[in-house]
Amino acid sequence: MAFFTKKRIVLFLLFIFPLICFLLLSTGKNNFTKLPILTQQVLDISEIKPTSSTTFKEHVSVVCFLGNDIEASKTRLFNLNEKIYKKFFDYKNFQIVAFYPEDKYNAVINLKKEIGTYTDMQKWIFTSASKEEIEGLYDSFSYKSPLENLGSTKAFLIDKNASLRGRTNDEDTKEGKLYGYNLNSISELNDKLKDDLKVLYYEYYAAFKERNKNKADRKEVGL
Repeated sequence: MAFFTKKRIVLFLLFIFPLICFLLLSTGKNNFTKLPILTQQVLDISEIKPTSSTTFKEHVSVVCFLGNDIEASKTRLFNLNEKIYKKFFDYKNFQIVAFYPEDKYNAVINLKKEIGTYTDMQKWIFTSASKEEIEGLYDSFSYKSPLENLGSTKAFLIDKNASLRGRTNDEDTKEGKLYGYNLNSISELNDKLKDDLKVLYYEYYAAFKERNKNKADRKEVGL
């Protein structure tokens, strides 16, 4: 017991314990800096709607498909708004893109008004499209589960290169691949989509830091 003197305990807390924490965090960081790419370069919005100014490129996009039953999508979008949109509204180049059939314009206008009652809608992008355009975009995700009535209960995460991100080791999905996030599940939005968005943004932040470091190193050696 003499080994655990007050002086040694203080030294441990001041120097050794922080070092252990740093090493553990550093090891963990290496495991979580990359979010898997499940589908390379899906169709961009400009490819299905050339007149649209909205694009996946250089944005972090959460994509959803409202389908023909806009009323049925309402609760799902409110979940997405509260648990994801408001949390990431201030993040650079973040957007939520919701696709809906062209003949549902009036219903979507009413939905936007309801969501916008207590929300800044600046980064909510509602995009109308034909049946063929919606199905073509969705098929490019290479997700096996088909649309139902042009809608989906899933939200999808698209990176700045228009690639679909997700998980390859998810415990709750077959074969471990998580292509989309269940909009009906508050816990899945909280525990999976929110975490994966943070991982993706950290990935971009780490890449930005690495580029700046490389530039500084090259400048130092006169390149």
